[in-house]
Amino acid sequence: MPTSTEPMANKVLIQFAHPALQKSRVNRRLITAVRNLENVTLNDLYEEYPDFSVNVRREQQLLMSHDIIVFQHPLYWYSCPALLKEWEDLVLQYGFAYGAQGTKLNGKWALTAITTGGPTSAYQRDGSNYFTIRELLRPFEQTVRFCGMVYLPPFVISGTLALKNEDQIAGYVALYRRAVESLRDGSFDAGEFEHVSYLNEILQRSPAAA
Repeated sequence: MPTSTEPMANKVLIQFAHPALQKSRVNRRLITAVRNLENVTLNDLYEEYPDFSVNVRREQQLLMSHDIIVFQHPLYWYSCPALLKEWEDLVLQYGFAYGAQGTKLNGKWALTAITTGGPTSAYQRDGSNYFTIRELLRPFEQTVRFCGMVYLPPFVISGTLALKNEDQIAGYVALYRRAVESLRDGSFDAGEFEHVSYLNEILQRSPAAA
């Protein structure tokens, strides 16, 4: 079970979903940065299930054997890529993830890590997308809570279409790696989560370790 009171190595599972990774400028680099971290497992859903035939037993075993689940994907039409939704529908079964006997995921931490093409300003009442990112992520948050898990403030990289500077991308990549490492190492103060909208806020005000 994750903890923030004592340093420990939590096992982190990254559930990665990107149907066109070869075209990705940001997610591909994010994954490269965390792929080989100790105690971090990368589960590339589109690579594992190109025909959408999800191995439910395998996926449930992966969930049970990890402490923290990271759902990483681009925001597609205010939601997730289709295979991740298929994964939710098949894997989070009654009696496993919810229901009287469905306690297998209780107490685990879950993080949504997303990229958006549009800037943060687009996700405001006076922006083109009207709703905030946190509002659009409510179905994911409720799914996590319904499964007895703890939903963390999401990690968000906005405005990826405008990221032309490689140094900018590298900065986000380093921030994401630090987020995953901090989750693994139990470095976050859980009391901070309720005071921020995004995990980025905690990371950006905490200097990286030398």
